[in-house]
Formats: sequence, C-alpha cells, structure tokens
Amino acid sequence: MAPPHGEAILSSLPMPPTKTFSKPPKLSNDNLKRTVSDIAFELSKEIEREIEEPKPLPAISEAEDAKCECCGMSEEYTPEYIKRVRDKFLGNWICGLCSEAVKEEMEKNGGKCKEALDTHMSHCVRFNKLGRAYPVLCQAQAMREILKKNSRVRAKSMSPRDIKGPKKGSITRSSSCMPSMMNHLSLDN
Repeated sequence: MAPPHGEAILSSLPMPPTKTFSKPPKLSNDNLKRTVSDIAFELSKEIEREIEEPKPLPAISEAEDAKCECCGMSEEYTPEYIKRVRDKFLGNWICGLCSEAVKEEMEKNGGKCKEALDTHMSHCVRFNKLGRAYPVLCQAQAMREILKKNSRVRAKSMSPRDIKGPKKGSITRSSSCMPSMMNHLSLDN
C-alpha cells in the first residue's frame, strides 16, 4: 500500500539537522525585589515633590459666543478655534456649514476666497431677508432660478398636434373615447 500523499513528499526531501535551543538562564528573585523597591522609592520621592511644590495647571480657555457672519447661527467656541477660522476666511467668522459652502464656491471659481465668500454672503443675506419671512415665496424663486439655469427645460406643449409624426415605440391615440362612453351612458338609461 502506498503512503499518503503528504508523507511521500516529506520523505523525499532531505531533513535539515536538528538544532537544540537552550533555555534562558533563570533570574534571581533578589534582583527583581531590588528593582521593585527602587521604583517604589523613586515614586514616593516624586509624590513628595508634588505635594511640596505643585505644578501649575494649564490655563483653560473659556468658550466664547460666536455668531456666523453669513447665516447668523450662534454657538460657543474656544478663542483659539475662532482665531483659526477668522484667519482662514479673511477675518470673517463663519460656521461650519457656511465654510463648506464657501469651499464649494472656491472650487467653482478657481480658488478665490474673497469672491467665494462674497457670493455666499450675498446668498445668505437674500435668504435671510426673504426666505425666513416668506418661505413659500423663497421656494418659488428657487424653482424659477432652477428653470432659468437649465435652458433645455422649457414649458413645451405635449399636444399630439405639436409632435410631427409618431415616435418609434410610443403609443398614440387614434380617436377619442368620449363617443363610446356617451353610447354606454345613453344605453343604461
């Protein structure tokens, strides 16, 4: 009977000489106890020093109220964060949502921060004047602007008379169904 496949492969390879590894030497408990005792001594000295001369705590910056110069949203932020945002947006404090909108505008106009900021601020001013007071009017204005921008979408008549000939794959009406409905109604009475 032939040996299983794995055994045949292993038996055909030459076996490397076996190496014996020695165990690491045992450490004495005395060295370990001395190390623990030294660490404990250093920690106790550190604690005594802390008690005698405590380190001053770092100053905690108080949160300040900041109002977005675009949309008017107000929230509390640290002075460091407010300074970073003002440095990034030409001295203007703007909230996170408006900053994302300004970044999108910057991508559109080639990275000009001043123009993007002015554009977004004008949109926000217009929205705050009309949108909050007259939301329905604002929605109608937005739909009007969408239709203006897309020149391909125009109010076109979908009457069969305006279509020149039937399109392939479309269903056209050959006659009105009103006469047959009128016949049914007159027969029922």
